[in-house]
Amino acid sequence: MVVNIERLFSKRAGRMRSSEIRELLKVIKIPGMISFAGGLPNPNAFPVDIIKKCVNNILENYPEKALQYGTTEGSAQLRGELAKRMRNKNKINCELHNIMITSGAQQALALSAIAFLDPGDTYLTSVPAYLGAVQSFHAFEANCESLPMDDQGIDIEALRRNLERLRRTGINPKFLYTVPTFQNPSGETVSMSHRKELLQIASEYDFLIIEDDPYGELIFEGKPVPPIKSLDTKGRVVYISSFSKILAPGFRLGWVIASRQILEKLVLSKQATDLCTNVFSQYIAYEYIKGGYLDKHVETIRNMYKKHRDIMVDEIVKQFPSTVKWKVPKGGMFIWIELPKTIDTRIMFQKAISEKVAYVVGEAFFPEGGNYHSMRLNFSYTDEKFIREGIQRLAEVIKEELKIDYQNDQLPEGV
Repeated sequence: MVVNIERLFSKRAGRMRSSEIRELLKVIKIPGMISFAGGLPNPNAFPVDIIKKCVNNILENYPEKALQYGTTEGSAQLRGELAKRMRNKNKINCELHNIMITSGAQQALALSAIAFLDPGDTYLTSVPAYLGAVQSFHAFEANCESLPMDDQGIDIEALRRNLERLRRTGINPKFLYTVPTFQNPSGETVSMSHRKELLQIASEYDFLIIEDDPYGELIFEGKPVPPIKSLDTKGRVVYISSFSKILAPGFRLGWVIASRQILEKLVLSKQATDLCTNVFSQYIAYEYIKGGYLDKHVETIRNMYKKHRDIMVDEIVKQFPSTVKWKVPKGGMFIWIELPKTIDTRIMFQKAISEKVAYVVGEAFFPEGGNYHSMRLNFSYTDEKFIREGIQRLAEVIKEELKIDYQNDQLPEGV
């Protein structure tokens, strides 16, 4: 019998922390809870009948392929369809041999960490940042250099200053991680001019760009901004996307587009992890795209989520105090809220839960902590009538919190 199990864990396991967002998803199950916490698609939009049709076609025509092990790179049929879609919609110059299917975009991030990061290596990201990526990179003992955002996305001047400071100390970052379109959690989009500058700077300082693009198709207004990968002629950008937001997250299907040299290392990393992605899910996605269903479904969820966003924004304008700040996102799933600095959303969270409304505290998206007065709201998951009710509940919690004069000993450590 092992008495002291802790001594047997690796240092890497000791560094791992539970995702605050994954833990928050448990509150959805509380009766009467209105959750703006998780970045979940709306289940009412899942195309169940068409998926049934795809499944039946697979089982009737080629079950022996769909139920067997697959290649690590993924189904050639699905990769071929994705290559065509990426060329036509995103202007990314790729072929199926540039694509690997992953178990969700999250696995693509973890494989990137395996392939690129050694303990003590440095990577760059703008903040607030997607928590799942930070967790993956943190598990491999990497150091994060946080960059502020401006009205065009990543603050380019701050990026240059940080790079020069790092260069003087002999540090060369491995990559810049970014969600440039409808960013999670801020909802911001990096401008075309900034995308070009990022690629130029990456070439100048010789680092990669990991472009995470799960929300790019969820555009409500304006013209789409092409992915950074579409500008890449040197193989410097690793592009990651997912079916989770445009089809169904339960399939756990993502993909990565990269140069052959990079993809070879990612394939080797995946072989050591899970051999191959769920083959049956891959064939469902293939049938769905081949049947012409995906574009129609994306249009459906765009319209749904735009309506949800409009309702949430309308209610925020009506209900929130005038001292609360936010921006209206032009797509995606999230609204970033900044409250007066006298409010700590960590303290306020339990009060919100008692009023049956949930959000994600802003601190979770800052690798070095801080920004305690912010929070992220998701508008895609909750149905329309509950969005209004939830914002009304949250507004009352905020108004009550503004009345409290906290003393220093009442604040959590670090405030």
